[in-house]
Amino acid sequence: MLDFIELLQWDRFITPSIIRVFYWLCLGMVALAGLSLILTAFGMMAINFFAGLLLLILSMVFVLAGIIFARIVCELVMVIFRIQEHLGAIRDRGAT
Repeated sequence: MLDFIELLQWDRFITPSIIRVFYWLCLGMVALAGLSLILTAFGMMAINFFAGLLLLILSMVFVLAGIIFARIVCELVMVIFRIQEHLGAIRDRGAT
């Protein structure tokens, strides 16, 4: 767990601890935006069926792309922090 004193001392990164929460928040926002687009597509189907159908298909593509994009961004952040950990281990091993 995070201690308040650790937040003030900069001895440890907090991003690896909260990246999973950030990922779930991104998924929630993508899901809400996708739900909004889907409901808008159903409303548009009453006016123009083909435009509504196109928006429905595009909204599903948007949701899928948003999920994949959020995962890639979070994994890239984790890779950067893992690289930092491995470089620190290499530095410590070479110093002895």
